[in-house]
Amino acid sequence: MNKKRILSVLLCATMATSIFAGCTQKQNQSPNNNGEKPSVNLTMWGQEQDQQMLQGMIDDFEKEYSKYADIKVELGVQSDAKARDRILTDQEAAADVFSFPSDRIQDLASAGALQSIDDMSPVLEQYAGKTVDDVKKANIEGSVEAATYDNTLYAFPMTADNGYFLYYDKNVISEDEVKSWDTLLSAAEKSGKKVGMILASGWYNASFFYSAGFTTSQNKDGTTNIDWNGTADYSGVEVTQSMLKIASNPGFMPIADGDMSNQIASGKLCAAISGTWDANAAQTAFGDGFAATKLPSFKIGDKDVQQKAVVGYKMIGVNAHSKNAGWAALLADFITNEDQQKARFEIRQIGPSNKKVLEDPMISENITASAVVEQSKFGVRQDVGNNFWAPTKTFGEIVAKGQLKADDTAGIQKALDTMVEGVKAPIE
Repeated sequence: MNKKRILSVLLCATMATSIFAGCTQKQNQSPNNNGEKPSVNLTMWGQEQDQQMLQGMIDDFEKEYSKYADIKVELGVQSDAKARDRILTDQEAAADVFSFPSDRIQDLASAGALQSIDDMSPVLEQYAGKTVDDVKKANIEGSVEAATYDNTLYAFPMTADNGYFLYYDKNVISEDEVKSWDTLLSAAEKSGKKVGMILASGWYNASFFYSAGFTTSQNKDGTTNIDWNGTADYSGVEVTQSMLKIASNPGFMPIADGDMSNQIASGKLCAAISGTWDANAAQTAFGDGFAATKLPSFKIGDKDVQQKAVVGYKMIGVNAHSKNAGWAALLADFITNEDQQKARFEIRQIGPSNKKVLEDPMISENITASAVVEQSKFGVRQDVGNNFWAPTKTFGEIVAKGQLKADDTAGIQKALDTMVEGVKAPIE
């Protein structure tokens, strides 16, 4: 443990009636001897579609902690996908508390934008009656790992549903037919409809490579390690040939990123690979045939391989530059606790990371939530840098448009080499 971290731990450990701002010498007083309560102002960012729900949680938090302070939380709109860029542009101007997806934690933590949650354990113990270890034990292992960087917890796990699976119309496709791409596409073609998937995205097309044993990882300088042009359990060429076979099938429709809900609503699809955000669109389109399950298997050569999916988590972080980091940590903890994760599912169908909530019958009896849980058994957490996205998108577009031929192994290898070279390029 370095000297800076030892000092931080000691400061937190000596807390009695004060909450330290970021566990430094700055203090935010609890009620003093005269019974006066401090005034605390916090800011929080959340997604636009969550504003009403979050405001209700904030109101409950302010009421819960009113015995300690007069707390006012100002809620602002910020998409999770773009939170990192806004935070890193001006860390001190960012909100005290904010949500973000798990694949952004390295960038935020390494830039010094996130308060260590491990250092907040004394704050949580004194005011929330729990420790950081309690938070870790309450959430599934994958979500805790995703919130951890360099052996330090930097965020509170909030959701475990940021991944994709298969929606389908059971009036058109049977439960057996969705088990493999071959039978799925055959049934779709017979029905005159299509199976939709986004291929022009490294988030989606990575599923084929991860299923075959390939990997990605991010270096501390932000560059990406990727081996898709080589050989794992199978060769990258063989995986691409499998993708080309699927993409060229009459029962398949490549969907542009961001257009899936429109295509589901069009009635052209009898199945689609997407996530919880398209649950309402799929349920409306498929009606009483609405069903969901894990991704199908696909063939690499003559071998059946279960298709994996990128699984992600969302979490709540505390700004390392917050002047009220102790109170901010309590807010972050409150809006990610068991009760609030349950409320998220009830209000917005957002899948929880809390173990007890996952055991609730409302999850097992929910079609979409059950599919998330089923797919999570075949999930991969994606760890990549910024240069990963453009080359993998271009590669997916080439496959979707049939610009590569399955028997042109040299052409496929060249395309793979070009993609990998672009992904591994230094960060400028």
